Amino acid sequence: MSSLFPALTGGDGSAADRPALRFGERSLTYGELAAAAGPVAGAVREARRVAVWATPSLETAVAVTAALLAGVTVVPLNPKSGAGELGHILSDSAPDLVLAAPGQDLPDALAGLARLDVDPADRAPGALPGDLAGGRADDEDPALVVYTSGTTGPPKGAVIPRRAIATTLDALADAWRWTGDDVLVHGLPLFHVHGLVLGVLGPLRRGGSVRHLGRFTTEGVTRELSGGATMLFGVPTMYHRVAEALATEPELVEALAGARLLVSGSAALPVHDHERIAAATGRRVIERYGMTETLMNTSVRADGEARPGTVGVPLPGVELRLVEEDGSPVAAYDGETVGEIQVRGPNLFTGYLNRPDATAGAFTADGWFRTGDMAVRDADGYVRIVGRKATDLIKSGGYKIGAGEIENALLEHPGVREAAVTGEPDADLGERIVAWVVPSAPGAPPTLDELAGHVAARLAPHKRPRVLHHLAALPRNDMGKIMKRALRHD
Repeated sequence: MSSLFPALTGGDGSAADRPALRFGERSLTYGELAAAAGPVAGAVREARRVAVWATPSLETAVAVTAALLAGVTVVPLNPKSGAGELGHILSDSAPDLVLAAPGQDLPDALAGLARLDVDPADRAPGALPGDLAGGRADDEDPALVVYTSGTTGPPKGAVIPRRAIATTLDALADAWRWTGDDVLVHGLPLFHVHGLVLGVLGPLRRGGSVRHLGRFTTEGVTRELSGGATMLFGVPTMYHRVAEALATEPELVEALAGARLLVSGSAALPVHDHERIAAATGRRVIERYGMTETLMNTSVRADGEARPGTVGVPLPGVELRLVEEDGSPVAAYDGETVGEIQVRGPNLFTGYLNRPDATAGAFTADGWFRTGDMAVRDADGYVRIVGRKATDLIKSGGYKIGAGEIENALLEHPGVREAAVTGEPDADLGERIVAWVVPSAPGAPPTLDELAGHVAARLAPHKRPRVLHHLAALPRNDMGKIMKRALRHD
C-alpha cells in the first residue's frame, strides 16, 4: 500500500527541514518527527492494538504517527473519560499497551496495562519500520478504533481502516486546495476524528504543518494567523467566541481576513455567527459534514459558494442520498423536503468492534450507511443538515420539522444568546415545539409570544415554538455539541 505520510517516508530527505508539528513552544520538523517516531514504531510493531492517552500534546501526535507507521491500530483515549467508560473501552478494545507522555499520571483503569513512554526528544535517525518499506499494513487494515458517545448504551468502537483516512484526506485536499504550503492552526482535542485525523494526520499527509494552540483562545488564533498560519479549524463554540470578540479585538479581524480558509465542523454553525464573521472580516467560514463512522462526507469547496447553514456538496468518491422513513428516495431535491442522509463510499468505517449486530443494523442491504442525520438538499447538490433523526426531527401537525432551522431563527433574535429546540408529546399536534433559550440579558428574557412571532415571521407559522424554557446554560459535550437528551421537560 502507499504510505499515509509521504513526506515522512519518501526517502529523499527533501522534507526533512520542513516544520511538521508545533505544540506551544515545542516543535518538530519532518526529519525530527521521523527520528522520534522511529523508536516508538519499532517498539510497538509486534502489537495488535495500542491505546494512546490522547492529551493535546506533541507526545500524542508522535505516538499516533509512530503506531500508524508501524501498521498498528490505535485506540485514542479521552483523558476526560470517567472510570466506567474508560473501563468499557479498555475491555472492549483489549490494547496490548498504552502510550503516554513520560511522567503522565494515568487512572487506575490503566494500571494493569503495559506502558510505553513517548518522549519526542528521544530520536534515532534512520529507516522507519513498517510503513517505509510497505510494511505489513494493507489499505483495509484498521488504523484507528474511535469510540462514539453512547446515547442508548455504552460507546461503540468504530473501526476506521487506513483506506478511509487516506481517501478522506485526499478528498479534502481536492475540495480545499490543501497543499504542503498550508499551515493549520487549531485547539481541538486529539481523541476524535476532527482534531486527530483532520487536524494532525491531515497536515502530515499533505507535507504541511500544524500549530496546536493547546487551549483555544482568540489571542492564540490572532497570533498564529498573523504569524504565517493559513487555515483555521474550529467547532461552533469556538467560532461563536471569535464572533463575540470581533468588536473589541481589531487584530483578530485582521488576522482572520488574511487567512486562506476558515473551517467549522462537528456541529452546525449558527447562521448569525456566520454573518457576523463575514461582515467584519470579509471571510466566509465554510462547513463540512462527517461522522466518526464515515469520516468526511460533504464540504463547501474552497472555490465554491459558502452558503451559511449548508455543509456543501458530496466530496469526491462519496455517494449521498436522502431517504424517507420507509427507505425510499425523497421525491425531490428542492431545498425543502426532509430525508435521512445515507452515504456510501471508500470513506466509510468497516464496522463496530465486537458488535456485528450493530454493524449490520447500520447498513442497508446494498451497502448504504444510515447516518441518522436529517437534511434537505438543493437542486445543485448543496446539503443542509436539519438535525438528528432521534432528537431533532419533530413531527408536528402533519409536518416534518428540523430543529436546526428553528434554532438558527431563534439565534437571530437579539434577546437570545444560545438556543436548542426539541419536541414533546402533544395530544393535538402529535409533537409540539419546545425552545430552550439562554437569554442575552438574564434580567429581561424574551417571552414565548415574542419568540413565537419572531420564528413564524422568518420560517412558517407551524414552526413556531409552543413552549419556552429559560436556562443559564445549555448542556454541552467536549466538542461543544448540545446534549439534548439532558434537557428535561417539566
